Amino acid sequence: MPRTVIRKIGNSVGILLTKEHLAHLQAEEGDEVFVIKTEEGLTISAYDPDFAKQLDSAEKIMNKYKNALHELAK
Repeated sequence: MPRTVIRKIGNSVGILLTKEHLAHLQAEEGDEVFVIKTEEGLTISAYDPDFAKQLDSAEKIMNKYKNALHELAK
């Protein structure tokens, strides 16, 4: 696995990702990524787990009130 180095960028620090890393993340320059704390350490993801929870909740509500939403859409 390719290594990367933590570098000083202005008053902050950051890591540089290779093109292969970006392709794996399906991300490109300027995209937002999320650093998620897991049992194994930290994970970088282009996928927002909080947004996924919100979508799951919305889907449950839409399924529960399917008929009402269908009537409101008329």
